[in-house]
Amino acid sequence: MERYWNKTVETMERGRLRELQLEKLRATVENVYANVPYYREKMQAKGMLPGDVKTLDNLSDLPVTTKQDLRDTYPFGLFAVPMEEIVRIHASSGTTGKQTVVGYTRRDIDVWAECMARCLVMADADKHSRVQVSYGYGLFTGGLGAHYGAEKLGAVAIPASSGNTQRQIAMLVDFGVTHLCCTPSYAMYIAETLYEMGFAKDDIKLKAGCFGAEPWSAGMRAEIESRLGIRAHDIYGLSEIMGPSVSQDCRCQSGLHIWEDCYIPEITDPDTGLPVRDGEQGDLVITTVNKEGIPLIRYKTRDICSLNYEKCDCGRTHVRMSKPAGRTDDMLIIRGVNVFPSQIEAVLLSMGEVQPHYQLIVDRVNNLDTMTIEIEVSESVFSDHVKGIEDYERRIGRQMESVLGLGAKIRLVEPKSIARSEGKAKRIIDKRKFD
Repeated sequence: MERYWNKTVETMERGRLRELQLEKLRATVENVYANVPYYREKMQAKGMLPGDVKTLDNLSDLPVTTKQDLRDTYPFGLFAVPMEEIVRIHASSGTTGKQTVVGYTRRDIDVWAECMARCLVMADADKHSRVQVSYGYGLFTGGLGAHYGAEKLGAVAIPASSGNTQRQIAMLVDFGVTHLCCTPSYAMYIAETLYEMGFAKDDIKLKAGCFGAEPWSAGMRAEIESRLGIRAHDIYGLSEIMGPSVSQDCRCQSGLHIWEDCYIPEITDPDTGLPVRDGEQGDLVITTVNKEGIPLIRYKTRDICSLNYEKCDCGRTHVRMSKPAGRTDDMLIIRGVNVFPSQIEAVLLSMGEVQPHYQLIVDRVNNLDTMTIEIEVSESVFSDHVKGIEDYERRIGRQMESVLGLGAKIRLVEPKSIARSEGKAKRIIDKRKFD
């Protein structure tokens, strides 16, 4: 029997859900128009007033918000409440510019915890569960987001943070941890280290994990589930929107439920910004309608996915987004071809002896883009004779060219030669200069 954290909301009839969304959208638009000068100016530039939002179809008439807008108003220019009402600040890493800063009121924290509790219940957690949070704590939203959700649920929250993997495994074994929250690449590293320390999956009591914060493939999900003996759930979130818990897949694993009482999703064409047809892939755009500190109107996530509004077999009525196929800003363009790291990972995990650890190195030689993929292989393959390795490289190269539509130099490397990550895996090294 399917379990819910908030059955009334999670299974709400779609007509009623849309009425609730419209009610909250109109209140949000009135709020930002009155309290956020940046939005008021953008709406006035479009000739819009809050009263012009009469149906959900008017959503597409509202201005779009981008990460650059948050940088342009750094640090607090998009906050809709006085600082006296802000109880928490998070921020992005700021690796490509100024940090994007987000603020939370006490009610925002409660809403965040509510959404995360729903996600944990979808992973079969309850008040008897023990949740090890191995996302980083601090300005990154992952650790505290999962932590507050576990406490909201009444489960035991174990704030392990990232790093010190042997200690993480000791806690998994000794504390009887039932649920793990971390990046998928770190889950793979934990599984690897678990076996190296002489443990087997029968030595831990893990039932499920909520893994996110970086792209990962169905093949990696299968690897994690097999190695740890768990069900691996895909969780999605952005600091700008709330943090982890914007959406997650349920037991059916057929798309990630977006909590539509808090977030209204759209899919738009990345180039034109116009809505795409139902079921088509495009840029996920999200409007927050249950947020006080920094409500965002039509925020361009840059994640490429599609939406499925059919009722899920789990009974939840909230729309499901497909696993993001990549990001428009992380997308590589190599010799005119769009390449997403997730495509490469899917090919590698279908090859058998290949480990799910790789690096994509892009360079430009004589004005021509080159692509090299370094891939770890099992000990048995690497110890094979040279001709056998070359044959395997050619086989991977042919499969890669078939999927990507362009050739790549394949370089097989020995086990453990690619640096492991205790956070987001560094998959891409782009050496090209774009002046």
